[in-house]
Amino acid sequence: MITSKLFKASLIVLAMSAATSFSFAQNNQAPSDLSNARPRFITVAPRGHSNLKNGAGIPGIDSLINFNGHYTTPGVGPTGKKTNFWYYNMVGKPPQAGGTTYINAPMVPVSLDLLNFDGNGNTLRYRVNPYIVPTLYSPVFQNSTYTSSDVPTQISDAVQRAEFYNVMKPNWHTLLNPNLKTERVMSVPAGSYFYRLKSDGTCCEFVLIDIDVFSNLLFPSTPTDTTTPVGAAENAGDITTKDISTFLFPNTYLYFNGDPNQCCVLGFHSYDFEPGDANNGNREKRYVLNYSSWISPGLFGGGFEDVTALSHEVSETYNDPFVASDNLHNVTPWWLSPNGNCQDDLEVGDVIEGLPQSVFPVAMNGRTYHPQNEALLQWFEFQSPSTALGGAYSYPNQNTLTALSPVEGVNCQ
Repeated sequence: MITSKLFKASLIVLAMSAATSFSFAQNNQAPSDLSNARPRFITVAPRGHSNLKNGAGIPGIDSLINFNGHYTTPGVGPTGKKTNFWYYNMVGKPPQAGGTTYINAPMVPVSLDLLNFDGNGNTLRYRVNPYIVPTLYSPVFQNSTYTSSDVPTQISDAVQRAEFYNVMKPNWHTLLNPNLKTERVMSVPAGSYFYRLKSDGTCCEFVLIDIDVFSNLLFPSTPTDTTTPVGAAENAGDITTKDISTFLFPNTYLYFNGDPNQCCVLGFHSYDFEPGDANNGNREKRYVLNYSSWISPGLFGGGFEDVTALSHEVSETYNDPFVASDNLHNVTPWWLSPNGNCQDDLEVGDVIEGLPQSVFPVAMNGRTYHPQNEALLQWFEFQSPSTALGGAYSYPNQNTLTALSPVEGVNCQ
């Protein structure tokens, strides 16, 4: 189970409704579809290896550029202790400082080898290639027009600007510099996946993988492990501690407890931590990254399509790059979203997923993309009225989230 202290992430999840079930043949084909899925969430622990007994903390880490802030509001912390002071840690430079911060954003495409799918030692290859170019040309990495910026910008920057609109310098931006890296291949063992072929018999409309198997196949087992996509990219220098790295998969969704009906995770953001050395002052290395699946049209309801998962994860990375792993930064008062999610962290996508108007269509580069709307910092601060752009609690669609959460206790009890 992914509950160990070695891996922590925020995941965007679609859970199958009770009316939906899979019937599987021995060749692991999944004849059912995913149209009755509904969104929910889960959090699990950071993955990696360290030469530090207690961790370095955010000030002493080797990772991407970030800034801190705080706010005051009555609330209950993770252990049930009442507190008024809350801290956040976000990507980029402080909004009051102004200027543009460019962050390297390598994208590592990952194809799948589905091993022994017919019991005869054969391998079924599922290629990510058709989804690389449309992802790079999406609003996650390319500029479009938003009300929070006088100039075209990327959608995650637009969300950040909406949050800090009344305190930022007008020229403040945090932008991703995308660059394509070497394709990696994940070999998935028989018995840990299911798939559905396309109507022409080719692979695949989608693949479902056990989440515990997937995490072990994605992250390195040792600092020098090059057999996994993350380990190979780190050791090749394709991703560094100064980046926001994306591992892009083709319609690859994850299920829980060995049961494909407990589906589907569409993406998560996290970091892999590795030992420091003399070259970086023995600071813990944190490789901030996300696994995101391209979503082909028609698989899910609610408008989830193309880069919905990627936009969710990148915006959450901007707001919560280290996934509240120190139980201090980016822990929030307990909140309850209208979608039923109960959490105590600054996960801006989890509040919105599954709500009406959860996606924000953007027409650009010859197609219409479906990035997700995001909750703003003011919603987690329980601000009334909100100091964000236009008094909003969500963005780019300011009407997706219009009211605050009730004040909640631990686990919303």
